[in-house]
Parts: sequence; C-alpha cells; structure tokens
Amino acid sequence: MNTKLAAALSGGAVLVLTLSGCGGDDNSEKVNDWAKKVCDQVQPQLQKIANANAAIQQQTADNSKPADVQKTDSAAFQQISQAYKALGTAVDSAGPPPVEGGETTHKEAVKELNASSVAYANLHKEVDALDTKDQAKFADGLKGIADELNKISSSGDEALQKLQSGEVGSAMAKQKGCQKPTASVPPNAASSASASPSASAGGKS
Repeated sequence: MNTKLAAALSGGAVLVLTLSGCGGDDNSEKVNDWAKKVCDQVQPQLQKIANANAAIQQQTADNSKPADVQKTDSAAFQQISQAYKALGTAVDSAGPPPVEGGETTHKEAVKELNASSVAYANLHKEVDALDTKDQAKFADGLKGIADELNKISSSGDEALQKLQSGEVGSAMAKQKGCQKPTASVPPNAASSASASPSASAGGKS
C-alpha cells in the first residue's frame, strides 16, 4: 500500500539532482565560486533526502505494518522538509548568481524551496493523523498523500530548473556537492532522525 508513495517520492524534483556532473570549462571564475559556495552546503541536505526516500522504499519492499509505515513515513517527510528549508537557506545565503537575470532567478528558487519545505511539513502532519488501526482507511489515506506528493513534484520547479540551466547550471554540475547522492545509511535509520513535531521545518502556519 506504500508503493505509490515510494514511486511518487522517487520521481520528486529536487534542486540540482538532474545535474550530470559534465559541466563545461568555460564558466567565469565568479560563477564557479558561486556554484561551489552553494554546492558545499547543498550536499548534506541532498543526502538526507536520499536517505529518507530509501526509508520509504524499504517499507514498500518489507510490506510493513501500518504503524511502522506511519512512523517511517512521518520521519522521512520531516527530514525532507528540514532538508528543503536548509537548501533554501543555502541558496539564499549565497546570494544571486553573477549572471544576467540572476537576482530574479535566485529569489524565485529560494521561494520554491521554502514552499516545498512547508508542503512536506504538511505531509508529515497528515501521515501522523492517519488511523493505523483501520488498514483500509490507512491505505486510502496513503493514496491521498501519494497524490499530493505527485502534485508537489510535478509543479513549482520552474525557477529551480532555470537556476540549474545555462552557465550557472554548468558550473554547478562540476561541483561534486550538487550531484545526486546515494543513500549511505540503513533505510530504517531515517526513522531515528525524527524529532519532536515542533522541530518540523515549516510546520507552523
């Protein structure tokens, strides 16, 4: 019953994960410096997202009980929410990239990352509210969450795509910190990352 959730997560859009690491060598020094500043801060957050995704996918493979699924998914969404918030902070603190139109692209990208943080914080709350004692209701609830995940991942990433295109995208692609990580911890470790509900990034309205 968690399969759609895992599929939706694996298809989720996240900053610079589409970069292949084959950027050109013709970027200006200022652009390369900006990319390094961002990517050095981005890597730990991308790792957290990869680990959270792996945790949900592992639950799918294990066909776990509703209560276990709820615990893992809740922790994963909280972790992803916090990671997006940190990504927004990283991009914001780096300032606009030194290219034409950089200020507008920068502003919109930060806005999108923060919005994603809030969206995942809301999913964290929704998972916590599901009834694990009624498997049919729980499955229906997960389906609704999966549908919301699809909406999050299929909309609102125009500025992020623009940020990782052209000269800036080429410079970021050369940075190891901006390339897609592989989950490096046991999937169930993500559940231990769960903090108190009040710690959820963007959880306050």
